[in-house]
Amino acid sequence: MSAAPLPDIIPTDRSIILVGLMGVGKSSVGRRLAERLRMPFVDADDEIEAAAGMTIAEIFEQFDETYFRDGERRVIARLIDGPAKVIATGGGAFVNEETRALIKAKALSIWLDADINILVGRVARRNTRPLLKGKDPKTVLAELNRVRGPLYAEADLHIRSNASPHSHTVDAIMKALAA
Repeated sequence: MSAAPLPDIIPTDRSIILVGLMGVGKSSVGRRLAERLRMPFVDADDEIEAAAGMTIAEIFEQFDETYFRDGERRVIARLIDGPAKVIATGGGAFVNEETRALIKAKALSIWLDADINILVGRVARRNTRPLLKGKDPKTVLAELNRVRGPLYAEADLHIRSNASPHSHTVDAIMKALAA
């Protein structure tokens, strides 16, 4: 017996925010989810870089993480205040108390979660992540997960991602949204 077909569109009047550790697939899953929901997709990191006129790595180098998080919060607030969309956030966005409160008040948050070993394999493909610069990715990700996990757990939905294609994660999100 086959599973019931997933709905093509789930009406939503507020943005869907994807949160979770770096490498979990927020941008990749977000693009696919937005397509399924027929909503626009925005990557908050891309918007931050456009607003600052520099890369996130450059912002971290020239300023500091506190400066970056303040700008990140302002950009996410602007994105949420616009028309409903799927928004992929940076791994630390939901950790910031003000940003988390804003997301929880005005959007639907989804925590994408994956095993640390899967994340290590994924982040190894890019060397642009400031928090990993010159450090062992597994050690950093394990510590970030220890600190951030309880905060991510405040998200409205918790979706596990595994080594399967991101389309499977999108299917899991669609099922959770339809429930």
